[in-house]
Amino acid sequence: NPALSPAQIAWSLATTRTTHAHRAVVLGTDIRELHDRVRALAEGRTGPDIITGASAPGKVAFLFTGQGAQRVGMGMELYEAFPVFAKAFDEACAALDPHLDQPIAHTIRTGQHLDQTLYTQPALFAVEVALYRLV
Repeated sequence: NPALSPAQIAWSLATTRTTHAHRAVVLGTDIRELHDRVRALAEGRTGPDIITGASAPGKVAFLFTGQGAQRVGMGMELYEAFPVFAKAFDEACAALDPHLDQPIAHTIRTGQHLDQTLYTQPALFAVEVALYRLV
């Protein structure tokens, strides 16, 4: 459906479709790339943006993003909207803050020192732990 965004299509495919023995994922930044890669998949081609494999029951793994994903204010809208996120974020910050010169929440809200690894890594970790708990 051309009226749907790629995100809407991906959500529907991930949450409403039957789990089959084999799956494929195509990655792209716009509809044209996605169409091209689905066409390539149908022709039997694969690549770094076309991933195929067998699905099997097993353990779930979560991958936290690394440095470069930090943004001033990241997670703060979630903090205001979801008490579970806020509680987990506050707990993570309480564990990390004693090891730093300034509180992680301050770093995230103001962006002060957010580009320095010493602050970037704990800031990302606090947000990602809170995201995990929210999910």
